[in-house]
Amino acid sequence: MPQIVVLPHHILCPDGAVIDAPAGKSICDVLLENDIDIEHACEKSCACTTCHVIVREGFSSLNEAEDKEEDLLDKAWGLEASSRLSCQAIVDNEDLVVEIPRYTINHASENH
Repeated sequence: MPQIVVLPHHILCPDGAVIDAPAGKSICDVLLENDIDIEHACEKSCACTTCHVIVREGFSSLNEAEDKEEDLLDKAWGLEASSRLSCQAIVDNEDLVVEIPRYTINHASENH
């Protein structure tokens, strides 16, 4: 079973995590099922950017992003070439390393 290595995030996962990730599930679902409460304001319907992640390793193993996701990613804070909306990125058979950005469009405040 592939694993997702989550890099430390100051609030959601301060120590980082290594999670078993069944192929066929979205990164968002895997994180939520393992008590990493990544935002998903649109309830995983590909209508916002709050579940944005940066895939540091294993990016090419993910399903291809559709146009709607690509359009939304253009609005994400901290966009990088390996950015994905975690609700749309489906785990395959390769391990992943993901980083949750410090801010999201719906969740950027002075105390973060």
